[in-house]
Formats: sequence, structure tokens, C-alpha cells
Amino acid sequence: MKIFPLTLIPSNPNIDFMRVRMIAIVIGVLMLIGSLAVIAINGYNFALDFTGGTAITLRYEQPADVEEVRSRLADSGHENAQVQAFGAGTDVLVRLQAEGEQLSVDANTGLVQEVRETASVPGNPATVLSSESIGSQVSAELAERAVEAAIFVLVGFLIYIGFRFEWKFAVVASATTLFDVLVVAAFFSLTGREFDLTVLAGLLSVMGFSINDTIVVFDRVRENFRTVRADPLEIFNRSINQTLSRTIITSVVFFLSVAALYLYGGGSLEGLALTQMAGAVIGTLSSIFLACPLLTYGFLRVTKQDLLPKAKDEAALARRP
Repeated sequence: MKIFPLTLIPSNPNIDFMRVRMIAIVIGVLMLIGSLAVIAINGYNFALDFTGGTAITLRYEQPADVEEVRSRLADSGHENAQVQAFGAGTDVLVRLQAEGEQLSVDANTGLVQEVRETASVPGNPATVLSSESIGSQVSAELAERAVEAAIFVLVGFLIYIGFRFEWKFAVVASATTLFDVLVVAAFFSLTGREFDLTVLAGLLSVMGFSINDTIVVFDRVRENFRTVRADPLEIFNRSINQTLSRTIITSVVFFLSVAALYLYGGGSLEGLALTQMAGAVIGTLSSIFLACPLLTYGFLRVTKQDLLPKAKDEAALARRP
């Protein structure tokens, strides 16, 4: 990987990743346990998409002081109001979580006007651009669909990789993908950032990014097992090194793309971009330091016999020039 005269990655690296495989696995296990503990203890700051409530977009004549708006709403009885400025700072999003059943149309209209009047400051009045009310039933259905989507993706990965490679690869790829998602999800739990549908979409895209990186390495592992006569650890090392440049280049380009989205995409896309940036880092590290090392221990240990071409494939291979 070169940038002008600067070489970031040698053309033929020879890093002994397998030498530190036990350390990498121990660190990965500790991170997984820590992530589960953080999620269990802290929970999530769920957005209205999952809790129900009212979202109101206000526009001011001049850039608004978010802390002052939040303080005025708290004094009026909305202590848990979430206030976020976006755009040029003149637009403010106010989120009020539901405290009971979904409000009627008249009650919701009255709440919107109350928020507008309370959030207006002398010399800088606010006008309502839009408002949206989400009921608790809809929120519960969204949460249920989110869990179903994650399970569907993981099962799909298992089936695809099981047919494409071998069941040991499928188990490891799904495990590392789940690890990546849990670590990124724990970050949102630890920081208290709002968890909404865009964050969920980001987590699903992290799963796709992670599995793509892992499959590239596994494909090279299978090819080397069939064509190279060497110790399995040497084959794993060679496979990771051969795909290292591609992995890092892809991850860096992806990270820079979503970083631009984070910086210039506005508040509505911030959660999505942050999720993908964290996923790019964690997914790259897991595909390098965890995926192949897991294939060297216990019942997941891969041997040359596991990856030799099947009898029906040998004839086709023999016919190739």
C-alpha cells in the first residue's frame, strides 16, 4: 500500500500473527465478557423509535443555545427531554419519550405548541417545522423486528459459509461477526448515546462488513491449504499476510467514507456513521487477529483433510489447463 513515496504496508509482509494468537483470543474473550457486562448493567438510551413518544423539529431565527432550551424544558416538567441541534445550529430536534398511551391528535398538538412556547427565548422565537408521534405498540414491533433482522442475518451467514467453505469456518465467521456487533453495541451502551433505527442499520452493516473481511481471509486459507505444503500455522500466517494489504486498504477507504458522513451528514446520520466507523476498526482487527487463530484450537481446528477438494471436484480440477 503506497501513498506517493510512502510505503505503509510492505508488498510481501511476513508478520507472525500466529505467534500471538493465544494472547489475541484471551483479549477477545475479555472484551466480549466486558461488552456483555456493560450492556447488562447500563442498558441503552433508546430513542423514540423503540420507546414511543413525540419528536418536534424547531427552527430559530438565530443559532439556539441547546443547554438553555434543555433547561427551559426541564423547568416546565420535561426533565427527560432530549435536545439536539443540527444543520447550521438554527434547527433543533426535541424528543419527548412517551409516559403512557399514545396521545390523541388534540393532545399531541397541544404538547407541540407547549414545547414551542417553552423553547422560545426572548429575541429568538422558535417555529415548528415538523412533529411526529410514535405509539408504544409501534415501538414494540420495531424492537421485535430488529431482533429478528439480526438473527436472520446471522443464520444466513451460517448457512452460506457452511455451503461455501466448511462448517468450522461458518461457526468462526459467525462468532467473530457477533463479537464485532456486541463490542460496537457495548460502546453505545457505555457512552449513553442514543440508540435508534439508524444505529440498528449501522450494526447490520457492520455485520456485512465484518463477514466480508473474514471471507476474504478464509478463501485464501482454503486456497493455500490445497496448493501449499506447509504447517497449518504457516498457512494461516501466509494467508493473513497475503490479504493484509487488501484488508487495510478496504477498511481505511470505508472508514474515511463514513467519517465524512459523520462530519457532514448532520445529526440524523451521526449514529449510523459512528457505528460504521467503530465497526470498521473492530471488524478489521477481528478478521486479522481472531478469525484464523480460532481455527487452530479445539473442535474448530482445521486440517488439510477438511479442505481437500471433494471427489466430484477433483475431475474438474484435473481438466483445468
